[in-house]
Amino acid sequence: MDRIFNDAPARSDGAWTIVALAAEAGVPRNALTQRHPDLRNEFYDQVRTRGQTPDHEKRLRRQIAKLKELRVADAVQIRQLEADIEALVGALHLSQLENSRLRTQPANPDIRLLSNRVPD
Repeated sequence: MDRIFNDAPARSDGAWTIVALAAEAGVPRNALTQRHPDLRNEFYDQVRTRGQTPDHEKRLRRQIAKLKELRVADAVQIRQLEADIEALVGALHLSQLENSRLRTQPANPDIRLLSNRVPD
């Protein structure tokens, strides 16, 4: 931890992350995340006391912000789709009324088709 916080990493890129800490210690990352959570928590506490936010927390905050934006966009789209549904139901109802009116209207025998018309 000291090498990372003193900007003198020997085996990592010096980022204030668990991955860099594991590389500095020469151990797999899961050794810090699963077998030694006390060291992981101590590292994150050190990061916070130095006025930084851990990288994983920054990533999660970015992801939360993106998900909130998507949620707003989805709500707008849902409102638009609901309005479209109402308009389509209204149009369907009108077409059914018109269809019903046309079916019940008596046929007019005086109407001749243009194709049957005798030329002048």
